[in-house]
Amino acid sequence: MAAVSAAREILRRLHEVMAAKSGAEAKLNQVVQIVARELSSEVASIYLLRDGMLELFATRGLAQEAVHVTRLSMGQGLVGVIAASREVLNLAEAKAHPDFVYRPETGEEDYHSFAGVPIVRRESAIGVLAVQHREPRDYDEVEIEALQTVAMVLSELIHGAGLVDDSQAAKARAASSEPMRLPGLKLVDGLGRGVAVFHQPRVIIEHTVADDTEAERSRVYSAFGRMREQIDAMMGQAEFVGGGDHHDVLDTYKMFAYDEGWSRRINEAIDTGLTAEAAIERVQARTRARMRSIDDPYLRERLTDLDDLSNRLLRIVSGQLGTAAQMGIRDDTILIARNLGPAELLEYDKRYLKGVVLEEGSLTAHVIIVARAMGVPVLGRVRGLFSDVSEGDELIVDAANGALLVRPQAAMITSYQAMSVLKAKQAEKFAAVRDLPAISRDGRRVAIMMNAGLADDAQALELTGADGIGLFRTEFQFLVSATLPRRERQQALYRAVLDAADTRPVVFRTIDIGGDKAVPYLLDGNDQEENPAMGWRALRLALGRPALMKIQARALLEAGAGRTLNVMFPMVSEPWEFAEAKALVESQRALLARQGHALPLAVRYGAMIEVPALIETLDTLLPMTDFVSVGTNDLTQFLFAADRANPRLADRYDWMSPAILRVLRRIVVAAKAAGVPATVCGEMGGRPLEALALMTLGVDTLSITPAGVGPIKAMVRSAELGPLSAAMAVWLDSPNVDVRAALLAAAKAQGVELGWSRG
Repeated sequence: MAAVSAAREILRRLHEVMAAKSGAEAKLNQVVQIVARELSSEVASIYLLRDGMLELFATRGLAQEAVHVTRLSMGQGLVGVIAASREVLNLAEAKAHPDFVYRPETGEEDYHSFAGVPIVRRESAIGVLAVQHREPRDYDEVEIEALQTVAMVLSELIHGAGLVDDSQAAKARAASSEPMRLPGLKLVDGLGRGVAVFHQPRVIIEHTVADDTEAERSRVYSAFGRMREQIDAMMGQAEFVGGGDHHDVLDTYKMFAYDEGWSRRINEAIDTGLTAEAAIERVQARTRARMRSIDDPYLRERLTDLDDLSNRLLRIVSGQLGTAAQMGIRDDTILIARNLGPAELLEYDKRYLKGVVLEEGSLTAHVIIVARAMGVPVLGRVRGLFSDVSEGDELIVDAANGALLVRPQAAMITSYQAMSVLKAKQAEKFAAVRDLPAISRDGRRVAIMMNAGLADDAQALELTGADGIGLFRTEFQFLVSATLPRRERQQALYRAVLDAADTRPVVFRTIDIGGDKAVPYLLDGNDQEENPAMGWRALRLALGRPALMKIQARALLEAGAGRTLNVMFPMVSEPWEFAEAKALVESQRALLARQGHALPLAVRYGAMIEVPALIETLDTLLPMTDFVSVGTNDLTQFLFAADRANPRLADRYDWMSPAILRVLRRIVVAAKAAGVPATVCGEMGGRPLEALALMTLGVDTLSITPAGVGPIKAMVRSAELGPLSAAMAVWLDSPNVDVRAALLAAAKAQGVELGWSRG
């Protein structure tokens, strides 16, 4: 039987069951008979959540004596795992699963294969629908989708019959009004306090089976039209006119919004007999399941974009008022969401948005790029977010420490207020030195540059008093675009940044993608890697795709006409790579000259020192370069063989380790001997004590996040670097010295300003 026909027949039979005047338990007994017959299954069973336990409520194939007797706790056995995770299980051999639990009263010892889906209502599992077969087999996609469709209808039936009280989940959610600390992953640094506001009330689908298929189809067509109007209107807002990264994000949204394949799948679901709301949710669940099986991090993150649009469509078709942004926020708000699309975040009033907390979330998501540009702290991967936080709860987001404080005690609030006052005082102090040079007490000048990646970031030069942009990450424009950005768009971005910087220098790092920054239109199936951080990325990828690099080179050269252009190549492993990249840019420079284009007054070429192998060839590399920049993040992870994105390894190494400091000293000494300026960029330079250590090694230029410029400048102006440099030389050449403790003690003795700043 074809997929649509099978699903339609099941729904037709279920519709008859729901319309019958029999009792709820009799209806469930009929449902398991229908499922078993239509899927040719030897066992079909329904478990319902009753008093906190999953109780076998109806079955065909298992022993009837087990009904209302067999009970499993959440997380116990295969059924418990499905309910706890709200994920599908599809097993050819159930007994091989580590969570398999045998209950002898069921008589299920003869069955090998098992498939189960959660029955969900209001985002909580209220039961499980499962099938079993004697022979080992994998259930195909059509069968799993049929089970999921039945589960949607069962949710409606169970709720209507009062078999599971919706308040059970609410009671669990409100079981504790005590203060809580929920751990999470720092996605965007910062500290914020406000009341919990849920991004969107969940659309509760009350009716899953359609009475009139054509009427449901008409509702979906109308909803698609309104959703596309919303996206078009958003792109026309003054804030987004003129291109830039936000415009690229919305271009991606528009592409998805007009995708015919997506609308066709929803129509196919309606053809099976589902209502418009149920069809949208059915396709959304199917997309989520498929995306979870994809290894590519970028493609997984597009799940967020599709969720955004699916949720919009569901709200429109159901007549829901809209998101919290559309209804308006008027108080200090901590936004709560399972996931969030960048376009939705841009709708919020930045005056009141003090933080974002996500149950999911990822460092590579589009929304993180936008949140960082907005200056909004974001905490992700917070388990239990929707069960432990209620609308209106007071919250404190401490992204730096990876924590969400729920209903904080008075002492916590007092501590937050004291920290806020301290930060305000520090901000005043930093503002006072904003226009002053970073000169130490003993007369040493240090250049404090800032890192950037969005067009708007350049505005921070005036706000922070930075000496320039020491690292402009050009890949952001590629990450938020659905297709390769045209040369004209790249050129416009680079020119806008140079114009905003005026006479201050800007160092453009050529595209650094691959690894955790995958871009699907530049990668293919052959680019899947077990260790992407050390794989086909950055300069390796760019040199392997010379057309890509030529386009960027021309855009940079055209944007830099009449000025000095600084171009830096990322992840150089050997000197020949630098030479090849430089020659490629020079070839485009010569081409533009022949065509009569205006050119930069000069082009300075630099190399990122991130790969340890390059340190062994500095004698060859340095004479070829105009400057070098040490990327401490990648260099450290490669030296320690510790993935910096793995939270388990975050504390396994210290930037003040002699191993790191000795390597950095070696680079600085070699660069000074060759007369080549050496900059340090990365998180290390944004932390006051670590930045002080770099200066004691001879580093005279740092490039850090804008938020770190003020604290680091204040630190430099309060320090006497000569004595500290002499002490550092002794510490690094002596065994068993705790360099961090020694430098901290020496800095405190001098009265150095070390107000904490996370770069």
